[in-house]
Amino acid sequence: MHEFGLCQSIIEVVERRAAGRPVTEVRLRIGALHRVREEAMNQAFALAAAATVAQNAAVRVMTMPVRMSCNACGARLEGSELMPACSRCGATKLTLTGGDELLLESIRFSGGASEPAQERIREADDGHTHTMAGV
Repeated sequence: MHEFGLCQSIIEVVERRAAGRPVTEVRLRIGALHRVREEAMNQAFALAAAATVAQNAAVRVMTMPVRMSCNACGARLEGSELMPACSRCGATKLTLTGGDELLLESIRFSGGASEPAQERIREADDGHTHTMAGV
């Protein structure tokens, strides 16, 4: 379950940003290419958050679509998977512009205060950073 590796990295960032304040909600933007399953993410987050400032916090995930642009005609394509060819012109040279991101969007603290985070997460499981395309 790769969701646990993602959650461990997320909790590290949340703890640093929370500075000891109890967390009630964490909002994330995760690209479709991560293939995160909601149920698995909730379970992994609960395990990773145990005995931290985020224990019992809810995790809200916004799944971002795969976005590509065609190098030949400039078409902007969007879907749930990588596309092998441009749907407009049929060209096979496409550039990935989104769908691989992993972003901590906001943290809500006990008492109702919310803090925008807008922080990229470096994954513990594979060591690469996902960037927010178009932001």
